[in-house]
Amino acid sequence: MHKNGKNIRVGSLGKIILLSLPFFLASLVFLSIQYAIRNSDMVEHYYSMGIYPFIAKIFSFFSNLIPFSLWDVFWVLIILLIVCGLVLVAFKRIRFGWYALRTMQLLAMLYSFFYIVWGYNYFRPKIEKRISWESPKADEMIFKSILDSIIKQTNINYIPVSFSDYAKIDSLVEDSYRTHCRELGIGYPNGTRRPKTMLFSSFFLKLGVNGYFGPFFNEIHLDYYLLPMDYPFVLAHEKAHQFGITSEAEANLVAFVICVKSGDLLLKYSGYQSLLFYFLKDASQMKEYRDYFNKIDKRVLGDLRYRQKYYQGLENKNLSKMQTAVNNAYLKANKIERGVKNYDQVVSLVISWYYNSNLKDEKTKDGN
Repeated sequence: MHKNGKNIRVGSLGKIILLSLPFFLASLVFLSIQYAIRNSDMVEHYYSMGIYPFIAKIFSFFSNLIPFSLWDVFWVLIILLIVCGLVLVAFKRIRFGWYALRTMQLLAMLYSFFYIVWGYNYFRPKIEKRISWESPKADEMIFKSILDSIIKQTNINYIPVSFSDYAKIDSLVEDSYRTHCRELGIGYPNGTRRPKTMLFSSFFLKLGVNGYFGPFFNEIHLDYYLLPMDYPFVLAHEKAHQFGITSEAEANLVAFVICVKSGDLLLKYSGYQSLLFYFLKDASQMKEYRDYFNKIDKRVLGDLRYRQKYYQGLENKNLSKMQTAVNNAYLKANKIERGVKNYDQVVSLVISWYYNSNLKDEKTKDGN
């Protein structure tokens, strides 16, 4: 009797340990995040440039073997699992306490898995520090000069866009990453990148989402209804996330540089046209705004207006507001202080890029 009792106690202890493991792992991850927030250089050295590229290589290799989105299928299965559990609870086929425990275990595992396979990149140093940029002083004249330049380059690189060879664009974007990875502080190749179409494209476009990166399977997704003129920039943006760039502003900057430094006219136009939108938004309160607006080629203006009308026609305002609120909370929880406004911060990053590029050219001339 004593021996059997001991076995029962050992078995109960083992069961408790197994039940507690997801919460123990989540606690360790939470504590490690607090440490990572205060030690960004270590995150960069050991995780972003060490562990993560290995994870990306393995995960992207297997996900690229599957032609459809594993991320989309995964979340459909998770939602179905939770709903089926609620139905079973309602019909008293399972106890609510058991269901609640299993649900919390699942959420704890998902939380841990997210940070281990990609999320720690949120705590790496900002791009200015990673690539040793000098920060220019805030200057309205510099902003106006760069806005002028972007308008001029958008006009020069205008190309009528109705249909595109997406496989060719993917190859061109990848070539540009390979060529310019060092100046952007990107570790290339970081696995492989196969763009996939969202399984629920129309729904996501109603939310105002035209692309996203699925970290669990290291997958890049683009909306089926994405306009050809936007495809290169959005693709380059999502690839930036796959390279471990979590900030939306930094991903926009990288997408801009990758597009405009390509030798392909469509990539250049997509890059300049996308950034022109952000610069015009910042310039809208300037008294000279109308003067700058009048400098834009009528064909470019036609594209900008068509683009705005096209996406607004597909978007559901209520769903979009809900998605924005959720995304805002998510970004702030991961130390992106300005939340969804982080996208707009690309303007200051592009100004820094122009400033440091000119600085580099001047130093090269002096060296010669």
